[in-house]
Amino acid sequence: MMLVVDILSWILMLVGALSVLIGGIGVLRMPDFYSRMHAASLTDTMATLALFTGMMLQAGLTLATVKLFAIMLFLLLTGPTATYALANAALTSGLKPRVSVPESPENVQ
Repeated sequence: MMLVVDILSWILMLVGALSVLIGGIGVLRMPDFYSRMHAASLTDTMATLALFTGMMLQAGLTLATVKLFAIMLFLLLTGPTATYALANAALTSGLKPRVSVPESPENVQ
């Protein structure tokens, strides 16, 4: 049974690490501020869930698990809030989102 828990926890931690890597590449590749912020916030949430769940499985039923859960809950509540506040501040300061118009026969001159 412990082998199954170890394998599951390592899979979750690897998924979290892979999520961070893909999100980092996404942040570098996205064209504008809002797209980059979207990639970073999704990475933050998914990696937090996967990494902390894997660490909690590794820790077992201990005080460390309770602390990890509290940290994860705090991050999951504050991450989206901070992302919203950052996007709202950028929009309020005048940074407009990049909008691309799809090419259609009416738009071609």
